[in-house]
Amino acid sequence: GRQVPDVQVPVLRNEILDSLIDQELLYQDSQKQHMQVDKKAVDEKYDEIKKRFKTEQEFKDAIAKMDVTEAEIRSQLKKGLAIDELLKTKVVKDIQVTDEEAKKYYDEHTDQFKQAEQVKASHILIKVNADAPQEEKDKARKKIESVQKKAKKGEDFATLAKTYSEGPSGPNGGDLGYFRRGQMVKPFEDAAFNLNPNETSDIVETQFGYHLIKVVDKKPAQTVAYADVKEQLSEHLKKQRIDSEASAYIQNLRSGAKIEKFL
Repeated sequence: GRQVPDVQVPVLRNEILDSLIDQELLYQDSQKQHMQVDKKAVDEKYDEIKKRFKTEQEFKDAIAKMDVTEAEIRSQLKKGLAIDELLKTKVVKDIQVTDEEAKKYYDEHTDQFKQAEQVKASHILIKVNADAPQEEKDKARKKIESVQKKAKKGEDFATLAKTYSEGPSGPNGGDLGYFRRGQMVKPFEDAAFNLNPNETSDIVETQFGYHLIKVVDKKPAQTVAYADVKEQLSEHLKKQRIDSEASAYIQNLRSGAKIEKFL
């Protein structure tokens, strides 16, 4: 539904056409290479699509709106699976990333693995709009003060959050997980990062209302250890190589094909 500026339309059309050409070249090659697609695999993919809709009628209405038939969807799924099998056989199976290669990349790009200071916190929120009448603000303030008294007496913060918090994290005991600077509004962020683990803030006012914040844990700024990113890094490097080799494979198919555009 995004609006595309008129000057971008010709470029976008050409990119889409090139993508369709690439798919067709890959599919034709999959047939030359005798790639077989099991009907069961097509059925499973088709069922996955249908499950995204609440009812059979909703699914039928959606494909009617897109002006496609069930047969056309199955045909496209079959082509897609044939292309996947081709790429697995001709491109993916020979691509590996060794531990040495992943470690070398890590050592040469340590800036990519720096992690900013983080805080893990929970909060209790009593909502009131910033432009609300003073009477409403006073009422909300009294409510958060009464909750604060309970917290100071030693009542469990998570239980208080579940009972009184009006924020979306309330049912989870107010848990906000870990966050970095810049992810929360400034007054909330400043209060949270100035607390030590297991400390609870005084009442903090933001545009959302009044908060009590409890810090659960803090992580200093650090460079993430290689052992902690090894698997994700290897997968990332492998995907990069797959994309590069797939592009080269397609370019090779293009060089041997007769392609005419009618735009």
